[in-house]
Amino acid sequence: MEPSKASYTALVTSLMRALHTRSDPAPLLDDPWGDRLVPESVQAGLRDRAMARLDPAERAEAAPARVLDAAMRANAAYPGVILRSRYTEDMLAAAVARGIAQYVLIGAGFDSFLCRRPSWAEGLQVYEVDHPATQQLKRERLRHCGIAESGDVHFVAADLAEETLQSALARSSFDPARPTFFSWLGVTVYLTREANLATLRAIATVAPVGSELVFTYIDEAALQPGHAGTEGFRKLRSDVSGVGEAFLSGFDPATLGALLLETGLVLTEDLDGEQTVARYDAAGTNGLQRQRDGAGYIAHARVDARVISAAPPAA
Repeated sequence: MEPSKASYTALVTSLMRALHTRSDPAPLLDDPWGDRLVPESVQAGLRDRAMARLDPAERAEAAPARVLDAAMRANAAYPGVILRSRYTEDMLAAAVARGIAQYVLIGAGFDSFLCRRPSWAEGLQVYEVDHPATQQLKRERLRHCGIAESGDVHFVAADLAEETLQSALARSSFDPARPTFFSWLGVTVYLTREANLATLRAIATVAPVGSELVFTYIDEAALQPGHAGTEGFRKLRSDVSGVGEAFLSGFDPATLGALLLETGLVLTEDLDGEQTVARYDAAGTNGLQRQRDGAGYIAHARVDARVISAAPPAA
C-alpha cells in the first residue's frame, strides 16, 4: 500500500462485513459499522467504479448503491472476509473463557470489534496494530461516529514491513507476561515471506505459553506463474495490484504445520474455503458456497512450551 494512504482493501472489507449484516439471509456477524466507518468519499468512489463497469444501457437504469453491493458480493474475497471474521471471534470467545485477557489485532484495518464488543469480552485489553495511515483514518472515523476512545483499547501505529511486532508492542502497555489472543486477518498475502516469518516468530516470542493466533493465508501455489486459478481469483489479484496492494506471498498448506513449529507455534486447525463454508454455511443460505475460491485458508495456532524450547531465535 502507499505509505500516505489508508489501505484500500481494509476499507472494502469493512463494507463487506456491513453488507453481509444488512443483506444476507442469515448473517454470521452483527457488524453494521462498515457503512459508518468508511468515509462517504470512499464509498462514492467505489460506487463510481462499480457503475463504470456496466455497459451504458445498464448504467442508465442502475441504482449505484445496489450496483456496489452486487459488486462486493460477487468479489472473490467476500466469502473469506465473512467467514474469517466469524471464525476468529468464535475462537476468541473460547480463549476468553479460558482466561485470556489481551487481544491483539495485527493489521486491524477497520475491524469494528471495539465498537460492538460482546458482553463476554468486556474485560479484554484490546491492542490494534496497523499501518499509521490506515490507523489515523480509522481513529478519525471513530471520532466522527461518536465513539470515544477508552482505556482498554490501545492503538499501536506500526508498519510491520519495516518494524517488528515486538518493537511495536513494546511502545504500548501490552503485558508480555499475560496470555494473549492474536488475530492476523487478510494481511500475510500482502507481506513478503520473510516479514511473515518474522511476525510469526515474534508472536511466539512476545507472548507466553497458552497464547493463541488465528491468521489467514493463501496457498502459495496460487501465486506461481502459469497457475490457472479461478476467474474470480485472477480478477481479485488484478484489482488489488491495481491499487498498490499486490499479493506477495503465501504458504504451502501441506507443510504449514512444520513451518509453524520452526517459528515456535503449534498448528491446531487449518481450514480451506470448503471446510469453512461447511462449518458456517453448509446449506448455502448466504450464498457463500457458490462464491468461494479454493486458494484461501484460515489457521489457528498456539504458543507451546515444548516448541519454544526447541524453536530457533526470532528473526
